[in-house]
Amino acid sequence: MSLNVPREELDTARVSKGATCWIGRILTGVPILLMLFSASMKFAGNPQMVDEFVNRFGYPASAAPVLGAVELACVVLYAVPRTTVLGAILLTGYLGGAVATHVRIGDPSFLIPLGLGVVAWAGLYIREERLRTLLPLRRAVAPR
Repeated sequence: MSLNVPREELDTARVSKGATCWIGRILTGVPILLMLFSASMKFAGNPQMVDEFVNRFGYPASAAPVLGAVELACVVLYAVPRTTVLGAILLTGYLGGAVATHVRIGDPSFLIPLGLGVVAWAGLYIREERLRTLLPLRRAVAPR
C-alpha cells in the first residue's frame, strides 16, 4: 500500500514540524532562563533583591533561599523531558504565588509571572504531542 503524496507536501510538512519544534523549545527556554536567574538572585542575597523582598513584599529575608530552592526544583523538573508536565504544573503553582504577592501589594507587574506561566505552557503545548491530544484547542469535525 503506497500513498501518492507529492514530495513538495512532504518537505513542507517536515519543515513545518521542525520549525514548530524549535518554536516550542525557544518558548520553553525563556521561562527556564528567567527563573534560573531569579533563583540565583535569591541564593546570592543581592542587597537590592533582599530589600525588595523584605520591605516591599513583606517576606522575611530567611525565606529567600527557601523560595529559591523551590523555584530551582520546579525549573529542573520543567527542563527535564520526562518530568516536564509535572514541572509545568509546579511552575504554575509557584508563579501563581508570585502573581498573588504582586496583586496583594497593588503592583501591576503581576503580569510578568502571569505571562511567564503562559509562555511556559505554550512552549510545552507546542512541543508535547500527548498534551495536545489531551487538551485539543479545537475539536475534530466528524466527517459527514
